[in-house]
Amino acid sequence: MNSSPQKFEDLSPTGDFANGESLTVEQAIANLESADLGLRFYAAWWLGRFRIGEAAAVTGLIKALEDEADRTPEGGYPLRRNAARALGKLGDRQAVIPLIRCLDCSDFYVREAAAQSLEMLGDPVCIPALSKLLQVGLQGEQLISQPDLSQPYEAILEALGTLRATEFIPLVKPFLEHPIELVQYAAARAMYQLTQEPVYGERLVQALAGEKLQLRRAVLADLGAIGYLPAADAIAQTLAENSLKLISLKGLLEHQVNYTATSTLSAGALKVMNLMDSLL
Repeated sequence: MNSSPQKFEDLSPTGDFANGESLTVEQAIANLESADLGLRFYAAWWLGRFRIGEAAAVTGLIKALEDEADRTPEGGYPLRRNAARALGKLGDRQAVIPLIRCLDCSDFYVREAAAQSLEMLGDPVCIPALSKLLQVGLQGEQLISQPDLSQPYEAILEALGTLRATEFIPLVKPFLEHPIELVQYAAARAMYQLTQEPVYGERLVQALAGEKLQLRRAVLADLGAIGYLPAADAIAQTLAENSLKLISLKGLLEHQVNYTATSTLSAGALKVMNLMDSLL
């Protein structure tokens, strides 16, 4: 079996470039058109990192999604990846259609970044395109016999869950049995969001006891994203960094505050707050 592409590819600048002080907004926007590919790459990252939502920045980043100059020997498109990630952070929905087109890019990481940003932008118009990619790994409503690793299934599943694509539950559910744990967890996360059935939240809770720290970290993020309150105690007791547990519990708390039809804090919210205090 071929190994799956690593979920998180580090495309953030380091050293002097990472301090964010070497550019102005005007320079960053101008650098998107620079002949220096390094400056263009950094400008796309910088605009997303500092949430520069000016119209010229959005326009420049959308144009960068079609860049052909910045290409790796393996055929990747680093500038496109950074531009796709940045556009999700800026929250401008005029990027939705260009990002949907990116789902057809030959670069795995461009497709992954596009799916993640489409999730952030929250426009359901992208659901059919995301579901089409999900179908690559299926034969009918079953996983193909030789699991396909060519698509960023984790990002696709998370996006479909966040976008409440309930009509595609039959396509999401088979990925609960995918051979890669992170994809399984993304499917459980999506299935909980699409059905609100506790069995899927509990599947994630059980995964917090897994042996691999990397996977426990991922599950903490998933539970925070879905706001699964019954996981609160397990989150606080997970063998992982307190900072990550606090972020996960913060997700639970926000869910309680946002979806409780009362002006006072619920018992669940108070419990989560007490658990967060215990971790500080």
